[in-house]
Amino acid sequence: MWETQTCSWSASASTTTRPLLTSMCLGPSWWTWSPEPWTASGLGLLGTSSGLTTSSLARAGLGTTGPKGTLLISKVREEYPDRIMNTFSVVPSPKVSDTVVEPYNATLSIHQLVENTDETYCIDNEALYDICFRTLKLATPTYGDLNHLVSATMSGVTTSLRFPGQLNADLRKLAVNMVPFPRLHFFMPGFAPLTARGSQQYRALTVPELTQQMFDAKNMMAACDPRHGRYLTVATVFRGRMSMKEVDEQMLAIQSKNSSYFVEWIPNNVKVAVCDIPPRGLKMSSTFIGNSTAIQELFKRISEQFTAMFRRKAFLHWYTGEGMDEMEFTEAESNMNDLVSEYQQYQDATAEEEGEMYEDDEEESEAQGPK
Repeated sequence: MWETQTCSWSASASTTTRPLLTSMCLGPSWWTWSPEPWTASGLGLLGTSSGLTTSSLARAGLGTTGPKGTLLISKVREEYPDRIMNTFSVVPSPKVSDTVVEPYNATLSIHQLVENTDETYCIDNEALYDICFRTLKLATPTYGDLNHLVSATMSGVTTSLRFPGQLNADLRKLAVNMVPFPRLHFFMPGFAPLTARGSQQYRALTVPELTQQMFDAKNMMAACDPRHGRYLTVATVFRGRMSMKEVDEQMLAIQSKNSSYFVEWIPNNVKVAVCDIPPRGLKMSSTFIGNSTAIQELFKRISEQFTAMFRRKAFLHWYTGEGMDEMEFTEAESNMNDLVSEYQQYQDATAEEEGEMYEDDEEESEAQGPK
């Protein structure tokens, strides 16, 4: 029995087939990171596409999908450094795990995502399950239900690639507005209204209700609470027939009411895009993209699990047997710890501190005199 997966690009599509896990005998190389050489013969086809923006879906924690996915990303980055690299990455969750070496694979994958992507949307199976249980009231959610939530978010993020809008935001504009510092490009996605697969919406939500749901911590698809951090930047994509004036008013009201959750040293840090065409089955919807310092909770969780195993060199022989070196693990761990420190630094930063730092730099330059 075989399972077919389709990976869609901006101007092309490729289909791969692989056997279902139940019919496979899984060896160590399947669930460990391997630096195995490979050839991407399809990369040349991408060069024939006009206006190409690359997007991929990879699972950072399990099997070779994380390693092979990040290898593909690095190869595309080498060949097309001017293209926006956008990934939807499924990260390990503390409650939903089926592979013991997930912390290793996730850390090694994030090490690559930090350097080789422009926008990474972090999707967490635990958060998706919580949405199914608590919000959608599904007793036994399936992977189809989880995929429904993910597809709604992905569709919202990429709306501007398919439809015109009043204020459009393509992936490049999104990156420019969402990423204040190159390494801090890991986003928390969300969607409103949340509906179960195959269900019908009984009433149309208003713009205030959509806005309220969109910023609700229970609607986030990453298992970290935005109330534990501060938003560096936020982008929202509204779809459906609505008043632009009302959208602007609601977004300003949210910022004013929750000003402590937004950094004050980045003014106008909320971007809004509106598309008149709603998703199928809905009259209006909104997609949330948040660059919050709270995402460090996710990295801290993975780092703690990684350190607990790596300190005792547990399962390390499977990786060294595939040709890896312990130093690669040390570098990946250090890179993730640096990422957490950077998020914490900008969470604690204030406008006054930034100004003082700038004045100190000026005084130091004046004291040194002209060179």
